[in-house]
Amino acid sequence: MKILRNYIDKIKPNFEKGGKFEKFNSFFDAIETLLYVPNKVTHSGAHIRDSNNMKRAMMIVVIAMIPALLFGMYNVGYHHYLSIGLDGGFWDFFLHGLLRVLPIIVVSYAAGLAVEIVAAQIRGHEVNEGFFVSGFLIPLIVPVDTPLWMVAVATIFAVIIGKEVFGGTGMNILNPALLTRAFLFFAYPAHMSGDKVWISGLSEGQNVLDGFSGATPLAEAAAGNMDNLPQVSDMFYGFIPGSIGETSTLAILIGALILLFTGIASWRIMISVFVGGYVMGALLNVFATPTNPYMDLPAFQHLLLGGFAFGAVFMATDPVTATQTTRGKYIYGFLIGFLAILIRVLNPAYPEGMMLAILLMNVFAPLIDHYIVEANIKRRLKRSKVNA
Repeated sequence: MKILRNYIDKIKPNFEKGGKFEKFNSFFDAIETLLYVPNKVTHSGAHIRDSNNMKRAMMIVVIAMIPALLFGMYNVGYHHYLSIGLDGGFWDFFLHGLLRVLPIIVVSYAAGLAVEIVAAQIRGHEVNEGFFVSGFLIPLIVPVDTPLWMVAVATIFAVIIGKEVFGGTGMNILNPALLTRAFLFFAYPAHMSGDKVWISGLSEGQNVLDGFSGATPLAEAAAGNMDNLPQVSDMFYGFIPGSIGETSTLAILIGALILLFTGIASWRIMISVFVGGYVMGALLNVFATPTNPYMDLPAFQHLLLGGFAFGAVFMATDPVTATQTTRGKYIYGFLIGFLAILIRVLNPAYPEGMMLAILLMNVFAPLIDHYIVEANIKRRLKRSKVNA
């Protein structure tokens, strides 16, 4: 590594002000900070000094998502072999999943970072580390058979419209990864829903066993096929069709523990999302009607299906697009879970709900914080008058 460090130090002057590659300074800085901790120090003003900088925080989030990614790769291979009736072992399943998922990750990072670097060059700023998380999130929330060119187009759209037009990382009001998913869903609905997109190879016309269905449990529940739902243990461990990283609640909870232990994510938002989802599910159980058997699905099972757990842990807790006040975090999280199940059950055209619920609350997060702050000001003013 010392050889690489020496080489970077040797060519660095060419990318600094006055160098012949000065215009590519943002690109060079992004590569250098990815490989090494920046050696910049503060010289004036008051600053909070902490070893846990933005790059470290982003990398912890990526590490927390690795269990969901690894299980997702295995699950992709498992369902592929299951669909064609072939026997296989752990490494057969995992290798197949790796070969199908890795290109999506590469395309996601290539498309998104290209836009980030161009935007940084235009502004003359450094490339922020925020997309290291978004680029990892995007492959985990899409179907495995999503065409790569669609992933690229949707990622570019989300980075430009969802982040760069607002000023870049820290200024966006919508989660870029969820905006990518929303773009894909509304622009290419045939590739984002149905029974074939969730199983590797089904949309390519492979020979499938008679009677095999690639429908997700949510699709089965929305269609009223409650008898076709998998066992609760399979829902929890993740042996069900779905987006690459969203099926295993166990793997997601491992990631949640990492985020909570390191203090990166808000436990208030996480807990509130699950509470809101459970409350809505319980209310639907109480008022269930024969015309909508989906309302009879036990409330706790809603928390294990679809992108609910993944959204609660990795999406709703995004510190940029979530609420900032303590009380606001509870309200924000509760409404996400509550609305996600409401949309999921009562909207026959959209059996998921988590994506729309989070994006909707992203928009309302500043409003929630505004009223919380205003209420605090009024309460303190009232207290000061009483004391006077």
